[in-house]
Amino acid sequence: MEKRTARLTLLVDPHKKAAFEKLCEQEDVTPSQKIRQFMRDYIEKELGADWKEQVFVDADSAK
Repeated sequence: MEKRTARLTLLVDPHKKAAFEKLCEQEDVTPSQKIRQFMRDYIEKELGADWKEQVFVDADSAK
């Protein structure tokens, strides 16, 4: 199960940030939601459709 407990800090150009926030607003999503979507899409592209099993099993094993 996904837990939203980790923080990721990014430094970006202020103009790109403003454009990104405006585009997110047009889609009625928060910038955080969009970044999480980008991350899920990238992970699935690199690890395949069963990435959740790989990622969450590894995370559970680390406990």
